[in-house]
Amino acid sequence: MTLWFVFALMTVAAIFAVLWPLSRGPSAQAGGSEAAVYRDQLAEIDRDVAAGMIGASEAEAARVEIGRRLLAAADGEQDLPARASLGLRRGSAVLALVGLPVAAVTFYLAVGSPRLGDFPLAERTRTADPSQPLENMVAQVEAHLEKNPTDGRGWTVLAPVLARLGRYDDAVRAYRNSITHAGDSAERRSDLGEALAGAAGGVVTAEAKAEFERAVAQSADDPKANYFLGLAAEQDGRRADAAAIWQGMLAKSPADAPWRPLIEAALVRVGGSVAPVLSNDAMAAAKDMNEDDRGAMIRGMVDRLATRLKQNGDDVEGWLRLVRAYQVMGERDKAASAVVEARQAVASDAERLRQLNAGLKSLGLDG
Repeated sequence: MTLWFVFALMTVAAIFAVLWPLSRGPSAQAGGSEAAVYRDQLAEIDRDVAAGMIGASEAEAARVEIGRRLLAAADGEQDLPARASLGLRRGSAVLALVGLPVAAVTFYLAVGSPRLGDFPLAERTRTADPSQPLENMVAQVEAHLEKNPTDGRGWTVLAPVLARLGRYDDAVRAYRNSITHAGDSAERRSDLGEALAGAAGGVVTAEAKAEFERAVAQSADDPKANYFLGLAAEQDGRRADAAAIWQGMLAKSPADAPWRPLIEAALVRVGGSVAPVLSNDAMAAAKDMNEDDRGAMIRGMVDRLATRLKQNGDDVEGWLRLVRAYQVMGERDKAASAVVEARQAVASDAERLRQLNAGLKSLGLDG
């Protein structure tokens, strides 16, 4: 308020500096007008003639000279610019003094934000720092959402971050708000179910299962929801049901689906059979084969894959496919040998070795 008061005083001072001269009347000339002086001189000449102090000829000459000067003075006064009315000038000054601030305030109220609070200098100059800890950035987003609880996009962004930080209860709340304010979807329902399972220590509770079922009702092939429904069946002791759910997922999923290793490892865990990953063309060709021919084709593909990997062992995904194939066919010794050979082949490449160990761990092997 102090700053605005100072600005108001400065505005008034500037207006007065401009308008004050307009409010003043013209100052009278000292000794009266020049024409009045010449008229007095003419009257004085007449008095001198009557008193006999000057002659008629001298008086006439003086009258001519003074008359000439009187006419010149009268013409000069007529050439002066007309003086504006003092009342009109003062009215204009008052109108400017009052009207300008009123017009400015009216314009600000129409297009400005008079109710917007002030921001401290530190907050006005603060910019996002991508190097600050994730927890600090999350705290800023949470503070924003406390003031804007209907920001569906904000809840959608925040929820998976909270889940990744292990704050499952907060993630559940964020996912629920995301569904409320950003719209329902199979993906958001399955994410909510996963957060509920995380809050329960990995147990698919009845509440979490209900969310996965809602997700499947919206999208029958949702991979996350189907995986967790299979996991719920496994936790309930229904291993055959779990295997059926996961086998159905593998039958529909493409060969390069990122979740295949997880599903195959889960199938091995419950004793289900996992068909080796075939290309789309091979799957189409195997569809019309009998069991013996299909088995022979799969065996030939596995042998060719093993031969190729011995020649070029940089293909981490190829090694994982070979290990899975041996597991499915029940050849545990060959699977173990393939693991050893794979690690030897990529031992000089730290990143490939890391990927291999992560894939082996997803297959239930020691990564």
